[in-house]
Amino acid sequence: MSTPQHKIQSGFGSRSTADDVLAGMDLGGQLALVTGGYSGIGLATTRALVKAGAHVIVPARRQASAREAVAALHGVEVEELDLSDLESVHAFAERLLASGRALDMLINSAGIMACPETRVGPGWEAQFATNHLGHFALVNLLWPALTRGGARVVSVSSVGHHASGMRWNDIHFERGYDKWQAYGQSKTANALFAVQLDRLGMGAGVRAFSLHPGAILTPLQRHLPREEMVAFGWVDQHGNLANADFKTTEQGAATQVWAATSPQLTGMGGVYLEDCDVAELSSEDSEPGRGVRQYATDPVEAQRLWSLSAELTGVDAFAQQD
Repeated sequence: MSTPQHKIQSGFGSRSTADDVLAGMDLGGQLALVTGGYSGIGLATTRALVKAGAHVIVPARRQASAREAVAALHGVEVEELDLSDLESVHAFAERLLASGRALDMLINSAGIMACPETRVGPGWEAQFATNHLGHFALVNLLWPALTRGGARVVSVSSVGHHASGMRWNDIHFERGYDKWQAYGQSKTANALFAVQLDRLGMGAGVRAFSLHPGAILTPLQRHLPREEMVAFGWVDQHGNLANADFKTTEQGAATQVWAATSPQLTGMGGVYLEDCDVAELSSEDSEPGRGVRQYATDPVEAQRLWSLSAELTGVDAFAQQD
């Protein structure tokens, strides 16, 4: 049964932290996988989960940086993974499955934003390939471990999805590149992935969510010149934070941690979250930058994206079921 895209009045909000949503919770014995778990809100997520007792796998393209970032944390293991390289995704999944372990939560937190035009693999646009296709392949390849743990799969989308729906006639921007539309499409893809994964996986006890973590200054902005961020009102000319609405990394990690662990979401799935609650559908009357666009929750669009992603990656855990 699908979950309504309406607030549930969780009691948390935009200033709640990952520690706040985990207060009183014991995650001992649980295994989490957090892509991007060594930087920005991903690192804040790893810290909070470990503090609550979970064991966390942090797959990383830059393993040395990852090991340095999590060196002080107990119960974290760093593994090699490059989401833009399907061979790397297959190799990582094979190693994890060979261990026979069950995953309790998989948080797809890694991503790139507004990068210069970049092609990976067979010529795929890098933001769509890294933010969506790499995670799509990872989840499908790890399906046995996810079903063994009755896991929650959490995809970190963004309010950036408002910038673009799926560009079905030019997914890879072969007819002119726009870095913000490309980012927006990849974030819409993250939301639609959760819609279809939840529909396919709920019978096996696996539920999926997507979310907007909020606006946070992290290494995600590495590709943006300071002048552009000043123009947006994010920072001042010296690079200091200039927007009081921005969250700390601990606040930015809260919604994905809540999505992965909260008993308030038991029996739910497939919805887009923000500020530690289910988001409302956005409309012309909505506050700018709030809520989720209807096209990012459309089950028909979600199924179409799943079919395309399976075709592009050659991976589909549900090929015989759907």
